[in-house]
Amino acid sequence: MASVTDGQSRSPSKGPAGANKALAAALRDAGCSYASLALRVNELGRRQGADSNYDKASVTRWLNGQQPRANTPELIAAVLSERLGHAVSPTDLGFLPPDQQRPVAGRALVYREDLADTLHTLAELGSTDISRRSLLGAVPFVAGALTNPQREWLLWMVEHAGNNDAARLAPVTDGGPVEQVHAMIGMFDQMDNHFGGGGVRTSIVHYLCTEVVPLLQRRGTPPHQQRLLYAAAARLAAMAGWSSYDAGEYGLAQRYMTQALRLCAEGRDRVLGGQILAGLSHLATSLGRPDEGVALARAGIATAKDSGSPLGLMRLYAMSARGHAARGRSGETAEALKLAEQQLDASRGAAQESAWVSFLDHHYLQAESALCFRDLGLAAQAERTAGESVDANADRRRRQAISRSVLATAHLQQNRLDEAIGTATEALDTLSAMHSERSIQALRDFRRRLESRRHEPLVQEFERRSRPVLGAVA
Repeated sequence: MASVTDGQSRSPSKGPAGANKALAAALRDAGCSYASLALRVNELGRRQGADSNYDKASVTRWLNGQQPRANTPELIAAVLSERLGHAVSPTDLGFLPPDQQRPVAGRALVYREDLADTLHTLAELGSTDISRRSLLGAVPFVAGALTNPQREWLLWMVEHAGNNDAARLAPVTDGGPVEQVHAMIGMFDQMDNHFGGGGVRTSIVHYLCTEVVPLLQRRGTPPHQQRLLYAAAARLAAMAGWSSYDAGEYGLAQRYMTQALRLCAEGRDRVLGGQILAGLSHLATSLGRPDEGVALARAGIATAKDSGSPLGLMRLYAMSARGHAARGRSGETAEALKLAEQQLDASRGAAQESAWVSFLDHHYLQAESALCFRDLGLAAQAERTAGESVDANADRRRRQAISRSVLATAHLQQNRLDEAIGTATEALDTLSAMHSERSIQALRDFRRRLESRRHEPLVQEFERRSRPVLGAVA
């Protein structure tokens, strides 16, 4: 533990070998020795009522990556500003702002105005996620933290009203970094659809944080290309969130999606912004906060209403319907689904819209409608729409598995146990070939509904077969 006089803590961004190069360069340029810096910092500190006793060994520790506590970084910056003859800040010297000294799991819940902070937080979150998971510990979903990104995003919307430059930007197709990132997004999409988020999550996070974030930090990129890079990075961060969600890492999903929204503002892409808010809405509703789910969907609708993307709006109205259905509000659910249908009818097809909504179609709305009908207890409607979704999604395993679970529940709600168990078994067989926590949760929902019939041999056999995939019955 550090002494009181030396009051320092290890910076999360620098290890023992991670020398503070910015501080070393400033000392060299100022011609300032370690001892003289420490002496002057002590003098300035005493003038401000702080009794410190730094020495040249303290400076050595700062250069090795230790983060001075309290206002010491400001004092160091003041001393070096005097010596250099121009102002430098603690950040210029490689010291983190006080709020960044918090663990990354806390910082990543915040939508930050400072773009450099956002990129630093995202890179650190990804690095810690992949290689140092033990430092993250259990990362919880924090419903109360959903307010900040909504507010900051909507304020950005107001400040940039009438400016939707991204819709007019022609894509870059020169084989450069934007096209390469889009190609990787397409590959990750295919893997996610086939194997589930758990099978591709780590690859998405690694590519985002080791390849794409450094591209964004590079100077000299043309503004048009930079804007498109930010939008692509936002899409990747959202994918990291969705794949984390699909792997059952709900707290990480929230954090990646929050950072994705901030990158999206830099890309000025309102279609994508609406889709990120739809993802957060889905997450909130699924984790028992449908009130937040509806609020996030409303923010997304406000975002996308003038973006020229009926398909994007269709999804957002579907998310609103999901939240209302989870709250048992049949009237609001019906109205939201009606608006979703209207937007679907208004679309001229995915080819005429943003690439970010190309996966949305009639079958997507069927699948979401089936979940709404299930939650409202409308078994006949759930059976019809879930059955159509199963037939239409043979190439989308996750969507088909979820719809099969909903169909099984619809059979059960109509007291057709044999059909319910048969359909649920088909869903179980699909899950054995993919890693999707969302699909597993849908089938667990069905299994919970069997509780009153656990004395029946058919149910007992299904519970036995499902245990390796779904876990023990609660």
